[in-house]
Amino acid sequence: MTLSPDATDDAVTTAFAGLPALLDQAPRLVSRGRLLDCDCLIGPMARPFHAAIRTGRIVELVPSPVLMRSWRFSYRATPQAWAAYWQAEPKPGWQDLLALTKRGEAVLEGDLHPFMAHLQYFKDLLALPRQHFAATVS
Repeated sequence: MTLSPDATDDAVTTAFAGLPALLDQAPRLVSRGRLLDCDCLIGPMARPFHAAIRTGRIVELVPSPVLMRSWRFSYRATPQAWAAYWQAEPKPGWQDLLALTKRGEAVLEGDLHPFMAHLQYFKDLLALPRQHFAATVS
């Protein structure tokens, strides 16, 4: 089943809004990020979210734009890229955050140190909606 572009946008936005609850259900992932404290911009290109991560937990997730809000790095992708990334078994080239940037479907910008230092945390964090998203769109 293929969703319309607007339905895909809404489904991706809803999936990101549910990210803190999914993270709370993954104590090992929270533990992996226990040394991470940063503010970042993540999500779809047109409607990203400002995420405040403290000791591995998302303590605040606010839809942008939030005026005068700073962030260390930004990882944004097209809604279609997120939909492909969150498939139960993503196709080659759509299965990894850095592969999405190589394809030109995602943008990684800003101070990359917190992202790269905690790369596995962010890969696992942003893959959390995979199971729920795949069930929603099928």
